[in-house]
Amino acid sequence: MYKHLLVPTDGSKLSGHAIDQALEFARATGARVTLFTAIEPFHVIAYAPEQVAETRDAYDRHAREEAARRLAAAGAKAEAAGVTYDTVSTVAEDPHEAIIGAARQAGCDLIAMASHGRRGVKALVLGSVTAKVLTHSDIPVLVYRHFED
Repeated sequence: MYKHLLVPTDGSKLSGHAIDQALEFARATGARVTLFTAIEPFHVIAYAPEQVAETRDAYDRHAREEAARRLAAAGAKAEAAGVTYDTVSTVAEDPHEAIIGAARQAGCDLIAMASHGRRGVKALVLGSVTAKVLTHSDIPVLVYRHFED
């Protein structure tokens, strides 16, 4: 059985549902978790409004604070579930590579993450971090899908 899960979060509602499910799985199996988030690096040419409106130092500070908030919220869920956890964040251009790298570094034997379930042109244009993790990881990946009622 799995002993150590990497649970990535991007702070989204969907990611929050995956965290809940992964923590339930970890509690039931006695596994510990590493909660992970990737911080997008500052770009001179940017799509995110925060990067356009802020200087590099302000963006870096804001991004680190946001990562800390994401991990604190996930950590609070882990504590409430009685699951042993660590938190890790890193600056990464490619989140899927950062997720796989963090799982390897932490010695995780399972990556548990959310999927938006995009299909067709949306999936082609937007890509999918989850699909890339599934394609490139040699560590098993458990994908949680949450459907709105």
